[in-house]
Amino acid sequence: MHAGMRVRVLFHANCFDGAASAALFTAFYRERIDPSAEFAYTGMHHTMGDPFPPGCMDGAENVCVDFRYNASPKLTWWFDHHVSAFMSPADEATFHSRPKDRFFFDPQSRSCTKFLVERASTVHGWDASRFAELVYWADIIDGAQFPSAKAAVEMAEPALRLMTWIENNKDPALAERYIADLLRLPLAEIVALPYVAEPVARLLASNQGAVDIWRKRARAQDGVVFADVSEDAVESANKFIPYFLHPECRYAVSVSKTATRSKVSIGSNPWSDIPRSVNIAQICERYGGGGHPVVGAVSLGGGDIVRAREIAGEVVEELRRAALAEVSSAAGRPRGG
Repeated sequence: MHAGMRVRVLFHANCFDGAASAALFTAFYRERIDPSAEFAYTGMHHTMGDPFPPGCMDGAENVCVDFRYNASPKLTWWFDHHVSAFMSPADEATFHSRPKDRFFFDPQSRSCTKFLVERASTVHGWDASRFAELVYWADIIDGAQFPSAKAAVEMAEPALRLMTWIENNKDPALAERYIADLLRLPLAEIVALPYVAEPVARLLASNQGAVDIWRKRARAQDGVVFADVSEDAVESANKFIPYFLHPECRYAVSVSKTATRSKVSIGSNPWSDIPRSVNIAQICERYGGGGHPVVGAVSLGGGDIVRAREIAGEVVEELRRAALAEVSSAAGRPRGG
């Protein structure tokens, strides 16, 4: 290794877990591989087709965390936990030939952050104990382990406010600043910094507006709540709002739109005690999207809102059938069995 080498880190953009993974890889690499390495970051977005733009791997080392695998020989480190990690069987085949001390995948892990720390500790002897707060919250947020929908929507905790900030930040330079701050400050101090605190105040107010819009737009039927908010100015829409308003629902589907993207978001109620029978990531993959078994999304172009609505309609019907079958199955199980 040459001192001062450039390390490019590709990370899941607009995601608490993605930014935390990028930060902790940086700390690990500096402490266990090359203390003088220079880091540059690129936020990655799931899109139709290949999401890796040409030239994105321009470092001496190229790292991808909390995002899909890439078969390019330029990729030198990879950590991920998404079940939709591989874009093709051919790509997955190349993963198995990669160095086992640099390429890591576990779709059972709730968060990439905790998975990265565990692998870096076990394989490379890295001590990440000082980042315990960040690891804890990344696992709570990405695994939807909140105590209630109310807690998730009200966002009183600093980590949840940071989650909202990163999900809505559109400035790559601020994302890099945030990653650097994760390495040096407690979460409560980061959320108080002006570049975070000012947008967060606005986003919290917008979140209340999103609750009101969902209350107006949402239609719940057969265990699925659906809302098309593509015509509404929703700056910040907490993904747990559907279950806060309709706790009886098993699944939620929404359609939203920005100037550059039409999006279908699909999720399952983490507070439901009825077993889930569908893999949401697999549903999303059929339409070019991805995610986790419990939550996922399909992103299309800004002008593809009609197609987004068609996809949402198909998914809603599929999930309604699944929800009815799940409830029926649960009702037929012997109590205590």
